[in-house]
Amino acid sequence: MDNYEAFKSDIYKLTKIDLSSYKEKQMRRRIDSLIKKNNCSTYDSYVKLLKTDQKAFEEFVNFLTINVSEFYRNPEQWELLEKEFIPELIQKFGKNLRIWSAACSTGDEPYSLVMALSRHLDLSKIKIYATDIDKQVIATAKVGLYSEKSIANVPAEYKKKFFTKIGNSYQISEQVKKCVEFKEHNLLADPYPRDYHLIVCRNVLIYFTDEAKTEVYRKFAESLKETGILFIGSTEQVTSYKELGYKRRYSFYYEKDQV
Repeated sequence: MDNYEAFKSDIYKLTKIDLSSYKEKQMRRRIDSLIKKNNCSTYDSYVKLLKTDQKAFEEFVNFLTINVSEFYRNPEQWELLEKEFIPELIQKFGKNLRIWSAACSTGDEPYSLVMALSRHLDLSKIKIYATDIDKQVIATAKVGLYSEKSIANVPAEYKKKFFTKIGNSYQISEQVKKCVEFKEHNLLADPYPRDYHLIVCRNVLIYFTDEAKTEVYRKFAESLKETGILFIGSTEQVTSYKELGYKRRYSFYYEKDQV
């Protein structure tokens, strides 16, 4: 194979996908196997194929797309966030809301948060702190490329405004990406950030022991400002929420009690 740096540059011009956001060793190995499958011998010849063969182009873009992710999972819960909780938080804390998307995976959740907030705030006012333990999913989140299935629940106006179709996949806009800061963080080991108005952590703690869940919810309570909100997944519940300093607002929404 020839110059991978030049190949990355060519791919960016062609698709706006930045291969530098992926782990190079793994990505090169996977791309090299795809190139051989298409009977190309160099990166340059493969780029030429992508420019002239729509089927090969779509195969390549889909090859980079993670399919397990999902925006706006449980849409009715997101509707509640958008219509009730975001206006309430703005009223209580102002427009510079501190929001943490914990265990954010491939970015669906923090990017969904940006879109939900965009109905109430200018994008320049939106800043989401997004964390995950897995470097690779953070890299994928930063790329922001998703399958059609992943964005199925995104409201039509946001699909039109914030996504660009590339092959059979969808690229989240740079203006949304700029609102999110991604960092590595281990919920079971690392210190928690403080003074947040909203924490979103959904469909992750189901894999933890009861003891670990309780400890994480306790730490989330410490991370929240008084009357701040915790938004959890549809299969989860904070069983001892009163003891941990919350009051339950809805099945998946908990408010930090005032001391």
